[in-house]
Amino acid sequence: MTCDEAKLLLHALIDGELDAGHTSEVEAHIAACPACAAELAAQREMKHVLADTDLRYTAPANLRARIEASLPQPRQQSRRAVLRGFAMGSAVSALAATGLVAIVLRQDDQQRILSEVVSAHLRSLQAGHLTDVVSTDQHTVKPWFNGKLDVAPPVIDLTAQGFTLVGGRLDYIDARAIGAVIYRRRQHIINLFVSQTASAEHRPPKTQTMQGFNCRRWGDRGLNFWAVSDIGADELAEFVDKFERAMKANVEG
Repeated sequence: MTCDEAKLLLHALIDGELDAGHTSEVEAHIAACPACAAELAAQREMKHVLADTDLRYTAPANLRARIEASLPQPRQQSRRAVLRGFAMGSAVSALAATGLVAIVLRQDDQQRILSEVVSAHLRSLQAGHLTDVVSTDQHTVKPWFNGKLDVAPPVIDLTAQGFTLVGGRLDYIDARAIGAVIYRRRQHIINLFVSQTASAEHRPPKTQTMQGFNCRRWGDRGLNFWAVSDIGADELAEFVDKFERAMKANVEG
């Protein structure tokens, strides 16, 4: 871990917001780095000073009256204006009835699932939670899923392309059991979550960021994919591109 990476996580360490894996990494770096140790001590001292300082401010009694006097006085609405507002509200309701609300709900649902995916990634980084089956051999990992899921996730060896297969495990997203295939890029973990879907439509990859992690989501051949890691968005896109190409070659072959 570099000093820049450690400094980004110091606030979370002080507030107890890091998982066990990241906590041990940051603490190990601080133990060997006097500069980061000094920065941590300074931030903790600042937190104590702020906690002991009363930062509340009581405004003068006449301030409210002065503010209210400076505001424009509300106008009386005519009956026509009221009817116009009612008509506008009816038009919005009509749009909602035609599917606008459904679109918003779907977007909210996608954000909720993304949050669950990132939480599952964080859980996996804790000691003993990363893999149920440990192997760099795709012919060992893929059969392990048989009988545990309705559809076993595709398992592809990308070691030659710079992404080492580590193993697999069962996880739970949206109250359903799904497969997670684990890869390693240098010292970084990539969780590839795979779930079955009724849609066979190909959805191109899209990258989102949550809690400092990059997540690249796409859909293909009746499966939903989420690749999550703390590697850069460009490297995660490279991983997804190589995975998709290899999966397509396996199907066509």
